[in-house]
Amino acid sequence: MATASKTPAKKSPARKTAPPKEATALLRADHKLVSDLFDQYESTRSASKKAKLVAQICSELTVHAQVEEEIFYPAVKAALKDKELVPEATVEHATLKDLIAQVEGVAPDGEMFDAKIKVMGEYVKHHVKEEQNEMFPKAKGTKLDMMALGERMLARKQELMAARG
Repeated sequence: MATASKTPAKKSPARKTAPPKEATALLRADHKLVSDLFDQYESTRSASKKAKLVAQICSELTVHAQVEEEIFYPAVKAALKDKELVPEATVEHATLKDLIAQVEGVAPDGEMFDAKIKVMGEYVKHHVKEEQNEMFPKAKGTKLDMMALGERMLARKQELMAARG
């Protein structure tokens, strides 16, 4: 029996393996990446590192929200005949976009900036918990083709990330 030796993976936002193709797995991977970026922000004191992390957080969240709103949410809403989960998630996205607008492209300048990032992180954590604990299980219980949905979402995400540079 052969065992593969694994070297510990460096904590890096860059993906080394192919992204997941199933819709909720793709979204979970995004959630994990952003959570890791918020953790890195919390642990750094360097203003230049903070600026880079905030730029990446804002970019990841903006693209993630757009993919959910364009592809995932409409499919889930239709499949579940949902009148609560998707509208609530959409309102949460609007609030998140407002926070992004307050920090994107702004140099980290002290405690108010840090507070906005802290609140954004807590807000994202709450949103992720609701999606992963409520919306995803319900969506997976429908007849939605999660692989096909995930492939559409991944293609759109790659397109949007490329457009952002």
